[in-house]
Amino acid sequence: MRPELPRPALRSWWMEEGLADDPGAPCPPLSGDTTADVVIVGGGYTGMWTAQFLKERDPDIDVVLLEQDICGGGPSGRNGGFVNGFWDELGLLMHRYGSQGGLAVARAAADEIDAIGAWCREHGVDAWYAKDGDLGVSTSPAQDAVLEETIRDATDHGIAELYRPQTPEEVRARCASPVFRGGVFIPGAKVQPARLGRGLRRVLLEQGVRIFEGSPVRRFSSGSPVVADTPGGAVRAGRAVLGVNAWGMHWRALRRYVIVRGTYIVVTAPAPERLAQLGWTGGEGIYDFRTALHYLRTTPDGRMAFGGAGMQVASRRQIGPTFAYDERSVRRLVEDLHRWFPPFRDVPLEAAWGGPIDVSGRHLPFLGTLPGGATHYALGFTGNGVGPCRLAGRILAGLATGVKDAFTALPIVDDRPKPFPADPMLVPGERIVTSAILRKDDLEDEGRRPGPLTDLLAHAPRRLGYNLGP
Repeated sequence: MRPELPRPALRSWWMEEGLADDPGAPCPPLSGDTTADVVIVGGGYTGMWTAQFLKERDPDIDVVLLEQDICGGGPSGRNGGFVNGFWDELGLLMHRYGSQGGLAVARAAADEIDAIGAWCREHGVDAWYAKDGDLGVSTSPAQDAVLEETIRDATDHGIAELYRPQTPEEVRARCASPVFRGGVFIPGAKVQPARLGRGLRRVLLEQGVRIFEGSPVRRFSSGSPVVADTPGGAVRAGRAVLGVNAWGMHWRALRRYVIVRGTYIVVTAPAPERLAQLGWTGGEGIYDFRTALHYLRTTPDGRMAFGGAGMQVASRRQIGPTFAYDERSVRRLVEDLHRWFPPFRDVPLEAAWGGPIDVSGRHLPFLGTLPGGATHYALGFTGNGVGPCRLAGRILAGLATGVKDAFTALPIVDDRPKPFPADPMLVPGERIVTSAILRKDDLEDEGRRPGPLTDLLAHAPRRLGYNLGP
């Protein structure tokens, strides 16, 4: 029998829980015209951390933040809550920026993991921050080779102390699953992502940031002054920051540098006794080594949140409703959850949801300034933004105020990624390649080898010079 699918969450289960705990003060849409020193477009982590650092630098600076939905309603409130840096990308960073530059970026991002926890404590934000680490696990013979390569690369790059190999027995001691093989334990933290976003919103309001929710930017001029037009009014400002994530595909100057893919999560009802049966009581986040990886974690009340990539890709025109909930993707997740954890087969599923991620060609975020010098942006977090978005906010606040420091000098600033092909060939090609990657992963999970055509298509992005795919 096919398992019953959970209900679609309103934005996410995280957001439902976060709003029930603290709905926050209202932030009505912009009504009328106004001016500001800096206008920020986007009320996710990037935009809100930027506002936080602007106020930290100058409490009197006038900041207006425009959000099309509610703050944290996009990917910032829908993700798995993994707070990581760029250690997994150190080889890529060093290849791109040299040993010194690559290490500088990785260390700066790693520092933000602890900084988020410290900020939550300082401001009384209960975002369930816990630095319990992450467990990467192999779930198939094909993934064994990827795991071995990961450990070998960590040694080659001088960070072996951060990657602690785990035997199959050690993995099962942390979490017993019939599909788990060897693994590696690495530093990392977890948050309830919507609580973090709503906590940021509260602190910004207390600091005097003017937030207008339900205020999508319909027209934007990056001249001097910058003008952001919404249905209810306009903001004129000396500087602007774009923290628009996947919606960067709608901005002409940025659209060739991001593609949009969907990711989905299902969350169970509380079942702490089943987690204890698995031995999964240490709070570790878990991920596998598929190209379209699974990522999963527990909650303080004993739930399991189980996530993974879906089939969705976005056209240049819209991010459709299937990014919020896609029955086919959710069903695949439910089947995988039950395959990984048989004791959870009779545990009710509380909700499911999805969201878009902004994928860059180099698998790294990119930051910079649009022509004219007044508008700054950060995009391309590629599914790993909870920690790096804070670093991006720190950099963007510096760029918007003309500060030259170690953060604005990092080599990820003003380094645009390889552009993607233009429409109309991009979207059909994305769908074909995404399907091949998922099929390759699924066949390898079953211990089967993918056929030559599937393998060729799955590896196509790498052959074309992108740091995407197997």
